[in-house]
Amino acid sequence: MGTVTKPPANILELPLAQRAEMALKAAVEKVVEEHVRDGRPLYIWRDGKVVEVSAQELREQPTRTQ
Repeated sequence: MGTVTKPPANILELPLAQRAEMALKAAVEKVVEEHVRDGRPLYIWRDGKVVEVSAQELREQPTRTQ
């Protein structure tokens, strides 16, 4: 596939919440890469409504952190 992040060797030593977040991020990466490959848009929630964006646009955005 593309550039999906590989989990660290000590994954089972991490807290469950951290592992869950990593799994979710990996799943999103995979979906975006598949949509880029197939040339399909994605639909996301932005500013209170659902909008269509190109997968390429999402791929190029920096990862949001909280």
